[in-house]
Amino acid sequence: MVTKAVDEEDQSDSSMTLKLKYLSLGILVFQTTSLVLTMRYSRTLNEEGPRYLASSAVVVAEVMKIAACILLVFKANGCSFGALRRVLQDEILHKPMETLKLAIPSGIYTLQNNLLYVALSNLDAATYQVTYQLKILTTALFSVSMLGKKLSLYQWLSLLVLMVGVAFVQWPTDPPAKAQKDLSAGSQVVGLMAVLVACFSSGFAGVYFEKILKETKQSVWIRNIQLGLFGAVFGLMGVYVYDGERVREHGLFQGYNMLTWVVVSLQALGGLVIAAVIKYADNILKGFATSLSIILSTLISYFWLQDFVPTSVFFFGAVLVIAATFLYGYERKPMANPVKA
Repeated sequence: MVTKAVDEEDQSDSSMTLKLKYLSLGILVFQTTSLVLTMRYSRTLNEEGPRYLASSAVVVAEVMKIAACILLVFKANGCSFGALRRVLQDEILHKPMETLKLAIPSGIYTLQNNLLYVALSNLDAATYQVTYQLKILTTALFSVSMLGKKLSLYQWLSLLVLMVGVAFVQWPTDPPAKAQKDLSAGSQVVGLMAVLVACFSSGFAGVYFEKILKETKQSVWIRNIQLGLFGAVFGLMGVYVYDGERVREHGLFQGYNMLTWVVVSLQALGGLVIAAVIKYADNILKGFATSLSIILSTLISYFWLQDFVPTSVFFFGAVLVIAATFLYGYERKPMANPVKA
């Protein structure tokens, strides 16, 4: 009877883990796809009055992320305000050098988040989604150089396929008349450069953050609070430097509407979703989620936003990128040793 109860408990835990795995992946697909599409739509929507400031949206997203992480820490400490205050003091205020380590990746993440707005102001959602997968390449290279990680033959092959696929996606073609009006060659170059810089910044910051997490025992939510604090500070500096005059004229929240708040909320949700996926999902399922997000972005960009017409070259490149994503996450299982008679 005891054994049966234990087996039922193990099956229940396994079932719950499986549900959390697919739930986190479903949320990741939703967050990634909807963020790209709503951000693209919000940056190209023709409306009266000033458009919202990308630098302002980045700051607001960081503040929302800090609030969400504080709530998670609060819940993890028995919903006690006293315990929350002690944890924040002990882990952040009383460990200034540990906290300062997060300044570098935070500054890079802030730059990256601003670059994503630039990219989606100049590229359609589908092209952006596929090209942005180059962050797999940059992350792998930084992992090898900074963490001493060794890549398998399959992973090196996947990185080669990834580069070829992105090259095909960016292969110059004659755009349709409507897209030609909306996007000039110059703006497409700006968008491409923004994506490439974002890929390098994402790769470096991600590996640097992983290195810090491995060296310390602080929870990922505390680390995200620290990242958010520096991110808000760096973001406000960016607002002052690049948009200070416009803020003084129309305010920090100029051009904000319901769509803007949706974009900001989705961006704040991104870091929390990735943390959940890292905890519950494996590489194959993450590759599946990425591929599904690319397909959905392409379809919605074509049918709803109508700013993208796929070509055979783009289709071939996208297939290569999706295949590379799966191949990179593929873990070859060692062959079992034959049992001697």
